[in-house]
Amino acid sequence: MKLPSPGHWADEDFEISFLGEIAKQLSLALPLHDLLRQVISFATTVVKCDSCFIYVLEGDELVLRSSKNPHPEMVDRLKLKMGEGITGWVAQHREPVAVNMNAAEDPRFKLFNDLPEDYFEAFLSVPVVSRGRVVGVINLQNRTPYEYTRREVGLIGTIGVLVGAEIEMARLENANVHLSDQLESRQIIQRAKGILQRSLGINDVGADLILEQESRRRGKSVREISESLLLSEEPKPGK
Repeated sequence: MKLPSPGHWADEDFEISFLGEIAKQLSLALPLHDLLRQVISFATTVVKCDSCFIYVLEGDELVLRSSKNPHPEMVDRLKLKMGEGITGWVAQHREPVAVNMNAAEDPRFKLFNDLPEDYFEAFLSVPVVSRGRVVGVINLQNRTPYEYTRREVGLIGTIGVLVGAEIEMARLENANVHLSDQLESRQIIQRAKGILQRSLGINDVGADLILEQESRRRGKSVREISESLLLSEEPKPGK
């Protein structure tokens, strides 16, 4: 996606082009993580920033699902409760928060220590909304003091409204795929356990232990061990 720089056009022209590009990208029905990367591209086009995080509300927790800067150890793992930190406050109150300097001194700020962004000066946090319900939060941060203008806050808020329904749909599809994968894994493991029980004359607990021991010994998942066992039991051609 290539958007014009806000400084190149009059504000109205830029915003019309910008909103049109968002609509075009949303029509592609992208998978969750691809969609979130596009949202980061939208947000960082509007506001020059050093960091952009997107949290997605899953159950009663906000999960960090995408980041402008690479944080493989944090993305999909870092979670916040509603009301926790500035991010949680924004999700709970459905209101944006803009801190132009000394963000860590804001009483709502939560320090994680593992994130360099904890020490950035400026912080903008905006809710992502679908049908009046918060489904996530977009955070922008700047290393040095930065005054977020009303227009910038408004445009990020508009992004949050436009992409909210798509993020929620993509999240649900992602959850369904994960659930389907879990059910498939359970079936594969149960079939493998049945083979072990019949061939070794052991019970369900014993079959579990063997699969877990093999998983640790070979450094593979229990599902992978189970799949290997099922393949070894398949009838050979000509037999």
